[in-house]
Amino acid sequence: MKSLINIIKEQIGSLYLIQRLAMFHIKIENRNNILGFIWEILNPAIQMAMYWFVFGLGLKGNADIDGVPFIFWMLAGISMWFFMNQGILDGTKSIYQKFNLVAKMNFPLSTLPSYIITSKLYGHLFLLGLLLIVFWINGYLPSIYYIQLVYFIVISYLFTFAVTLLTSTLAVVVRDIQMVIQSTLRVMFFLSPILWQTERLPDFIEPYMQLNPFFYLANGYRASLLYNEWYIIDQWQMTAYNLGLIFLLLLVGSAAHFKFRNRFSDFI
Repeated sequence: MKSLINIIKEQIGSLYLIQRLAMFHIKIENRNNILGFIWEILNPAIQMAMYWFVFGLGLKGNADIDGVPFIFWMLAGISMWFFMNQGILDGTKSIYQKFNLVAKMNFPLSTLPSYIITSKLYGHLFLLGLLLIVFWINGYLPSIYYIQLVYFIVISYLFTFAVTLLTSTLAVVVRDIQMVIQSTLRVMFFLSPILWQTERLPDFIEPYMQLNPFFYLANGYRASLLYNEWYIIDQWQMTAYNLGLIFLLLLVGSAAHFKFRNRFSDFI
């Protein structure tokens, strides 16, 4: 618990640093691209179009899902995926890639994954803003349930940070962790109700599918944007489970981070 408290103190004390580094990271990543930051939107947009063509038109014949056109159902659920997937992948390798740059500085190492994730969050918010405009044009107008959307954005960020706090530490010790995480995320994506409905599965399987955090987040985004439901209350068991999972990951991740922190230079 002491390690977690120290991590929280580092994050709060470094908020300005994290924000500045995140903006700088976005500029560096896109410095050689003519379109620059637009690629942060264009890349997921291309993938969304591909998924809609294959799963929407190809497999479902563009049929509605619970009264919502598949394209909007998919967009609402997949929007958080691009942020979390890239945040976890890039955050996992953040310490062993950036350590030599800050090794001789009094630098809070736990902020390395933080600023990487924050840079991806900016792209997510911009993409989400564009999706909101698309939804408004098609009749899904703003509602009080957008308050709930803020909650799910925060939870998405916290879950991504909790995972990367642990994986970025382990990746310093064992480089194979990066490949393990990449494969695991790919599996979790296709086991989540992002492109298809888990209700089609046998009753005894679906409860296990709900253990996947992306199940909760994808449906939470949809409830906030499309269905006007208080998902965090209606599915309070899943809310409690996911908050507990984030807390557990933060505990384990912070303990691992401080255990190996002074030995990072030896492994790198």
